[in-house]
Amino acid sequence: MTLMTEQTSNALPAADPPAGGPPTASVPTADPPATAAPAAPQAAPIAQAGSSHARTIAVAEHAAVTIEHVAVGVEIEHLNAYYGQHLVLRDITLSVRPNSVTAIIGPSGCGKSTLIRCLNRMHEVTPGARVEGQVRLDGDPIYAPGVDPVVVRQRIGMVFQRPNPFPTMSIFDNVVAGLKLAGIRDRALLEQVAERSLRRAALWDEVHDKLHAPGGALSGGQQQRLCIARAIAVEPEVILMDEPASALDPMSTLRIEELIDALRTSYTIVIVTHNMQQAARVSDRTAFLTVGEDRAGYLVEEGPTAQIFTNPRRRLTEDYISGRFG
Repeated sequence: MTLMTEQTSNALPAADPPAGGPPTASVPTADPPATAAPAAPQAAPIAQAGSSHARTIAVAEHAAVTIEHVAVGVEIEHLNAYYGQHLVLRDITLSVRPNSVTAIIGPSGCGKSTLIRCLNRMHEVTPGARVEGQVRLDGDPIYAPGVDPVVVRQRIGMVFQRPNPFPTMSIFDNVVAGLKLAGIRDRALLEQVAERSLRRAALWDEVHDKLHAPGGALSGGQQQRLCIARAIAVEPEVILMDEPASALDPMSTLRIEELIDALRTSYTIVIVTHNMQQAARVSDRTAFLTVGEDRAGYLVEEGPTAQIFTNPRRRLTEDYISGRFG
C-alpha cells in the first residue's frame, strides 16, 4: 500500500448526468460481485472537501480512502420542505457548529426528522418531495446544480431510529459496505477500517471474535452501534441521528449516549429526540420546533442547551419543556 499526500478542494464533487428517477442511496443492498473488474483510478469518492488542508490518503490497488478526518459546520438558510404541495417545514434558519452535538426537539409532526433528512438530501428520495432554500456544508451548498447527492450522504452520515444492519451481511461486511461500494477491495485496508470503526463505536470488544457472524444476530443496542460503526467507516464530517435510542432498553440507551459524547470530539452531530432528559444530557445546543396554524413546522428558538432548558427566551419553549403541551 502506497502513501501519498494530496491537497483538498472546497468544491463538492459534481454528479454524473442524471439517468432519471430518484437519487440512489449511498449504501449497497448486497456485496458487489467478487469478480467485478477494477475501476480506473480516480479521486476518492469519500474524500473530505472541507477547508483546504493537506490530507494523507492510502492508495490500495485502484481505490483511495481518507485517513485524516475534519468535522465541519452546517448552515441552514430559509429552508422550506414539501411533500408534494404540502409545506412541512417553513423558513428554517439554523447554524450547526463543528465538533458539537445539536439536539432537535419538538412535538410529533413538527418536521424534526424531515429537517435532518434535508441535511443530507435524503428528503428528496421520497417521490414528490422537494426543498427550497439553502444548506451549506462547510460553506459548500449541497443543493447546488451538479452536486452529487451520493457524495453528500458520504460526507453527512445518518443513523436511523431503528437499527437497520444489512441482514444477510456479516458484522464485518456491514461495517465496510460503504467502502466496498466506493470500489475498495484491499483486504488489509478493509480490516483496518473495520476495527477502527468498531472501536470508535464501542463495539469491538464485544464482536472482535465473531466478525463473520450475521449483523442481524446482535442485540438491538449492538445493532445500533454497528450502524454507527458503518456510518463512520467512510469518515463523514457530520453524523445525523434520528431518535437513535428510542427503540432501545435503558442500558443500551446509556451506551448510545456515552458513544455520542465520545464522538463529538471528532464529528459534528445532530440528534432528533423526544426525550427531554436525553437532549439535556447529550447536547451542547438545542433547537425547538413546533407546528404552526398552517400545519408546517417552524423553528421557535435555538441556543445553548442549558439556557433552553432553564431560561428559554420564548414562552412557547418554556411550555413545551415543562410539559404543558407536546
